[in-house]
Parts: sequence; structure tokens; C-alpha cells
Amino acid sequence: MRKVMMTSMAAVLLTPAANAAGGEPTDPNEIIVTAPLARTREDVIAGTSVISGLDLARNLRPTIAETLTHLPGVSASSFGPSASRPILRGFQGARIRVLTDGVGSFDVSSTSVDHAVVINPLLAERVEVVRGPSALLYGSEAIGGVVNVIDTRIPRSIPEAGYRLQGQANYGSAANERSIGAAADAKVSENIVLHADGSYLKSGDLRIGGYALRPELRSQALASAATVGTPDDDIDFAANAAVKGKLPNTQSRTWDAALGASVITSTGNYGIAVSHYDSLYGVPVRFATQPGEEQEAPRLDVKQTRIDARAAVDTGGNVLEQIRFRLGAARYRHFELEEDNSIGTAFYSQGMEGRVELAQAQHGVWRGVSGVQFSYRDFNVIGDEAFLPRNSTDTIGLFTLQQLDFGKFKIEGGARYEHAMLKAMPGDDQPQFAAGQRDFGAVSGSIGGSYTLFDGWKVGLNLSHSERAPSAEELFANGPHAGTEAFEIGLPTLAKERANGIEAVLHGHGRNYDIEASVYYNRFSNYVDQFATGTLEDGLPVYQTAQGKARYYGFEINGSYTLARLGDTQIVADALADYVHATIVDVGPAPRIPPLRLLGGVEARGGRVFGRAEVEWIDHQDRITAFETRTPGFTMVNASIGVHPLRDNQNFSLILSGNNLLDVTARRHASFLKDYAPLAGRDIRVTARFAL
Repeated sequence: MRKVMMTSMAAVLLTPAANAAGGEPTDPNEIIVTAPLARTREDVIAGTSVISGLDLARNLRPTIAETLTHLPGVSASSFGPSASRPILRGFQGARIRVLTDGVGSFDVSSTSVDHAVVINPLLAERVEVVRGPSALLYGSEAIGGVVNVIDTRIPRSIPEAGYRLQGQANYGSAANERSIGAAADAKVSENIVLHADGSYLKSGDLRIGGYALRPELRSQALASAATVGTPDDDIDFAANAAVKGKLPNTQSRTWDAALGASVITSTGNYGIAVSHYDSLYGVPVRFATQPGEEQEAPRLDVKQTRIDARAAVDTGGNVLEQIRFRLGAARYRHFELEEDNSIGTAFYSQGMEGRVELAQAQHGVWRGVSGVQFSYRDFNVIGDEAFLPRNSTDTIGLFTLQQLDFGKFKIEGGARYEHAMLKAMPGDDQPQFAAGQRDFGAVSGSIGGSYTLFDGWKVGLNLSHSERAPSAEELFANGPHAGTEAFEIGLPTLAKERANGIEAVLHGHGRNYDIEASVYYNRFSNYVDQFATGTLEDGLPVYQTAQGKARYYGFEINGSYTLARLGDTQIVADALADYVHATIVDVGPAPRIPPLRLLGGVEARGGRVFGRAEVEWIDHQDRITAFETRTPGFTMVNASIGVHPLRDNQNFSLILSGNNLLDVTARRHASFLKDYAPLAGRDIRVTARFAL
């Protein structure tokens, strides 16, 4: 099942929500955990989004990526309903860090788009999307930004009543999706809090608004059926062309559970959690449309057990204000199952990531944070369709982020050095892979400033230089991958990827309005990506890793305006727009770049009854690279209504929502499977949530 973050509910707190189009009122004074020098969202000198509370509950989906798609600049890889990874400003894969409370997810989702992210959004207290100087704290891979999912598994505070209990149950009609989850904290002594949570999700094949295949592929399949006459290698081309209404092989089942404990004192907190994740999900079939093409319906059986630790100590000194420690480690495996339930390919990974941050005491206008981060991953793929050799990745990074705050004018600069060592260790029975080791030293830095024009209005400017070592997948891949139904070829001679960027930001807020806008430009050398070659290998389309120069630029703007206040209820209009333009120099448009998007809505907030209606328009994408296909645009209409059934108590809510009410056939250009697997059709969802 999808990386399927079940509705474990532990996560949806009634904290003020965020900087999304739609949701609870934005709060410029809310703290951004992922940007430790920014006391509030307004202080972040970069594009920043946060989602929590009712907004998180309403947009909750089985994957973290689909949960975030209404945030500015965020799209999703959409490899079916269960495997979807966030895309930020057109960047995906190894250029985006997806974190759990500051450390990695220890899955293999960046290895391939069919691998789910093992983070449960239903267990999230809030999700922060941060770009700019603060991203340097989390790794050189964060060129595109950081998605940080902050959960409650290691308690941060002592319950005032001695206990906390949260729960949520969801039903979604498009996939007959049923999910339930709960989390509880209990005070067992003056300073000790215990935590437990669990969730379960089950869904069937996804309902879609029309045919699975795009019209050109349907015509090709029908022509093949007429030419072949009888099924070729058991492939019925006419049946493939006729797939409509349901997306085969997209069912899922996922559960997870965790236990945690914290010691919380007046001078710090220390905690640990152990969790287990278990999922079985199918990925959409890349239907064959002509003789010679392969066609499989793989399912992935995923298991992960991880341990997390966190500590923060207030030193009270005049040099260091606080020492923060975070550690995570996990064992992960997934099996790609054949249609007869046999194991086709097995993926094994074990990893660890830790970080120590030293927060400096403030001296006049100066404060900062410095630290060290280390990570290790041992990864092995076993089976006839192993497209990677056994490999390991070791990294260690030193970072600092410093700030001078002169009141109206603020300067923030960061620097990071990271050393990465990647080894390929193929077995004797894997002659297609070469053994070897690559070492990289990556130096990144940024400097930014902001100026308060007048009360509530601030402008900012960032300059950055980023370097990224290639991933093991980009270096060492060479073989067929059933999950993506592609033959993937890496490039062992890849150089470091480098980028220089500039970003301008505008924040503005007042009693009745809130606005945030950013424009950016990134200039890459040694840019790495996968490109379709137009050839077949083992019946699969070949994707070759290559390197060159690239240019990315775009904008994001979102805002809201309060139209009226009726007692406790506010009537708010909101809108967002985002756009990315990406070009590979001397080649043409970069592949899989999301097109222009506009989203607008009207919402009733704050009262006992609340609701929202919105329209999302996605433009067509005809800036395509070789062997990529044009993607038509679409318009989705969504609406929801909710109620707090207990008077004067917003800790209980019922929400009824309708998504894609016009049942349109929608395809995301960023998806490798867009021509074979559209997004969900009409989906009626019911959500019940509580917090005690």
C-alpha cells in the first residue's frame, strides 16, 4: 500500500494552519521548526509553507506528496495512488529531502518513482516545506528544498490533564479507502510521558474518470490488436485499450504502530521511539500497446522497523543557548511480487542518520546555529531484474547558519561542507555491473537579507551556491526495473552537480489579508537527469542518465482576503499560482516539469460550521523533451463542508468533501505513468476526528 500513510490520526492537531490556499487562517507568528533561526514564518527569508490542523485533515491522502499538492510550488510524482513523492519547483528525487522530524525516512523512495515514502501523513502534527538558507542544515541534496513531517511519536510536552488522545477515521469513495488511527500520550510521573499510536488503511483499485490510456496510446493498442489478431505473448491489446473506470493493480493495505517515551524537564527533553511500518500495494500497469513491449502488474510488499531518538538541552550559557541531538536508524526491505505472488526482485536497505546542532546564545544582533550531520546507507537489490549492484553511501557534513538582526534589516548566511563516499559492490553473478568507489566533496553556501518596508510588509533576497554528489542510482544503475517497467542506465563518470540561484520574496499581512510571493532563478552545471532514448531493452523503454547545463526559473504567489466576519465565522477568499520553466541547455525543455497552475477558493472559517469551495486549473504542458508526450490541461472542482458537533468545542469535527466533482480525466505531467494512469476520478470523502 502506498507509502500509505494511514490515517493514524496521531497527527492532526488543532494548531493554527498555514500558508496554503485554503485552510485555517495563516499565522505569520507561528514558529517554523525547520528554520531554527526564524522565530516565525514571517522571519523566513525564503518561500515557506506549513500545513496543519483542519487544513491537514481535509487534504489528507495516503501519501505525503498528495497531501501537500495544494501548497504553492508543490506537485507530486503520482506513480499511482500509493507511490507518490513530493516535487518542489519542478525538482524531485535526489534534489528533495523528505524528513521525519529532521532526519531521513530510510526508505528507497529516491531510488525509483514506484517506491513509496515511508512517512505517515496521518501521524503528522504539521508539515513544513522550506527552501533557502535553512535547507543547508539538512543536506546537499536539498537543492530543491526540504519537506519536514513533524510527528508526535517522541512527546515534546507534558499533557496538562495527564493524558492526550487523538484519533481520526476516513472513508474515500474513489478507492473504497478505509482508514483509522489513534495516538495517545500519558503522563506516568512528574517528568515522564509515554506515547503509543497505530493506524490501518485498506483500499481497492482506484476509480478514474475515463480511459486509463491516453487517446494516442489507445489508438496504437487498437491498431496492434487489428494487426496481431490474437494476443501477443498473452497480451490482449484490445483489452488494454478498453481499460476504463478503474485502474487495475492499485489496491493497497497498510498498517503501522509505534511506542515512544520522553523525559521532559525545565532544562531539556530526551526521548526515544520505536516504530514498525507494513504495506502491500500495487502500482499501475504500463499497458503494452504494440508487439515487443513488456507488461507487468507488480505489487510491492514493504516493511520497515526504525528507532528514533531526540534530545534538547538548554545550557543557559553565554556561548551556547541549546544543544540539540537527533538520531534515526532503520532496517527496510521490500519485495516486488510477480502476479503469481513469487518474489521477482528484493530490495534491502539499512541506514542511519544523526545530527548535532549547537544553537548559539544571542549577542546583540548576532545569533546562529552550527553542527554536524552524518548518514550511512547500505543498499542491495537481489533478483533477475536487479538494476543496481549492492552499494553503500557514507556522508558527513559540517554546517553553519548565522544571522544579524538589525530590526528592520536582517542578514542571514549559511555554509555547508559535505563529503560523500559511494561504493558499488556487485556480486560475482552480476557481470553487468562494475565495482568501484567515487568520493565527492561538496561545498554549498547562501546569503540573504530581508527589509521591513512598513508594518506587516517585508521583502527578502537570497543568493545561493549548491553542490550535490550524484546518488548511487544515478551512478551505478544498469538493468530492467519491473516496478517502473523501464530499463535504467546510470553513468559512473558523473561529476558533482552545481547550481547558483537567486530568489526574491515578499511577505505581507494585515487584519484582513495575507500574501506571500517569490520568484527564483537557478543556473545548473553538470545537471543530472534521466532521459528516454526511444529504444527498447528486454522489451522495456530505456532511460539513460546524462549530464549537462540547465536553467530553472519560476514564481509562486498565494494570498487570502477576509471578505466578511459573521460572528465567529470569517468568509475568506484565497488564491495561488505557481509556474516553473526548465531547460536543458543545447537539448531543450527538461522532462517532467509541472505546468502553470491556478487555484482559487472561498471558505467559511472559524465557526461551528465551516466549508470551502475551490477550483484548480492546470495548464497543458507542451514544453517537452524528446520522446516525452504532451499533457493536456484540466480543471478540478472541489468542495467540503464540516461541523464541530459539540458546542464550544472544536476538538471534534466531521468533514464531508468532494474532490474532482466533475469527474475529469486528469494527468500530471511530472508522472512517469501519466499516459497510462490518470489521477483519481470523483472522490467523496468523510472524515471524523477528535482530540482530548
